[in-house]
Order: sequence, then structure tokens, then C-alpha cells
Amino acid sequence: MKRSILNITLLLCLVIACFSCEDDLDYGQFSRDNQPAIPVTYQGATTYGHAPFYTVSKTSESDISFTLEIPESSGRTIREITRVVGGTTAINAATVTTGATAANTIQASIAGSGTTATFTTSLPALKAKFPTGAANTALNGPTGTATYSEFAFMFLVTLDDNQTIVPVQLRLRIAP
Repeated sequence: MKRSILNITLLLCLVIACFSCEDDLDYGQFSRDNQPAIPVTYQGATTYGHAPFYTVSKTSESDISFTLEIPESSGRTIREITRVVGGTTAINAATVTTGATAANTIQASIAGSGTTATFTTSLPALKAKFPTGAANTALNGPTGTATYSEFAFMFLVTLDDNQTIVPVQLRLRIAP
């Protein structure tokens, strides 16, 4: 008798615990994607999954341009790319907003033109900016059996109403 009362009590507690949550599908701000209200896309970039990328040869000496674009339907224009930060793929939104240093800032304040803004650099310029470390290793291209190495960029975009947006990370794939 005591055992069946105990079993019924435990079963009741289990049922109450299962149905006591307010909303099982709401995990809060830390488990959702960081998607800005106005999306920023990279013209001509390729993507398989999350991070869009451009591919260049490790022997390339020509300019590399990244054009950032917001939808015309947003009613906003890009005032400027306020900051461009580069490094390994470990950089993130905090790097460009609060962790930008002279060591990882590639360029500041690039004027926008309507709904687009273009950042231009080259592999030799990036190698000069990052002469040592993991970022330089990535810029020198793949080694061994690797098919490419990756260098990452993060942008801080300021719109005409002073709203700032941090788009998804952009990667530069360096092929042999």
C-alpha cells in the first residue's frame, strides 16, 4: 500500500513537472540567430551554409572588392562602413563593435552610395597588415592536403538614420 502511494505521488510529480513550463520553444536571446532588422548581403558572394565567401588564388596581386548591399525596400541607405576588422574565422560581432584594435582594424569609414558600400583591398595589403600569426598563415594559402585556407572579415555598417548593423562574417577563401 505504501509503495503504490509512493509510485502514484512520483508519477503525479513527473506529470506536473512535464507540463509546468511556460513555453518549451522559447529559449531566450542566447539561442537565436543574430539577424539584423535590415539584412546586409554581399554581392557575388558564394555560400554553402552560414558564412558567405569569395575565393582568390594565393598568388593573386589584384584588388579584391566586397560590395555590401541592403534592400531598397528597407527605406534606408548606407551612410558608411564604419569599421572593417579582419583575422581568423574566430572573429565575431563583439570584435567589430567593442574589441576592435589597431592590430585587427583593416580600415575605418568607407562612404556608402545609396544602398551599397564597397570595401576594396588586396592579398599583398592584407599580408602587410597581418605580418605574423594565424591570420598571416591563413593569408599565405593552404598547406599540406588542405584545399583552401580562410581569412575572415567583419563589418560595422552605419545607416543614414545612425542605426548600426553588424552583418554576418564574410570569408576570403584562399586557394592554391
